[in-house]
Amino acid sequence: MIVGSLKARLLIRGSQSLKDKRQVVRSILDRLRNQFNVSAAEVEARDHRQLVVLGFAMVGEEARDVREVLEKVVSALRCHPVAEFLDHELEA
Repeated sequence: MIVGSLKARLLIRGSQSLKDKRQVVRSILDRLRNQFNVSAAEVEARDHRQLVVLGFAMVGEEARDVREVLEKVVSALRCHPVAEFLDHELEA
């Protein structure tokens, strides 16, 4: 059994309040959970109105497969129209 984790940092420049941020975060998390079948949550910077730190986890039989899915999550985050991708840490 292989457990993979991904921590991604995003910036939402247009967010004027925590409510604005939470709307964007909720939509990102719901979409990626459904699309890639990963566990996902906001893990840090919850009180910062523009910075978002998301955590993703996945369990699989092969490290290669887990890494591939988490890399697809990174690609999806890079293309998000509202949130600017800053960096990530991936372990699989």
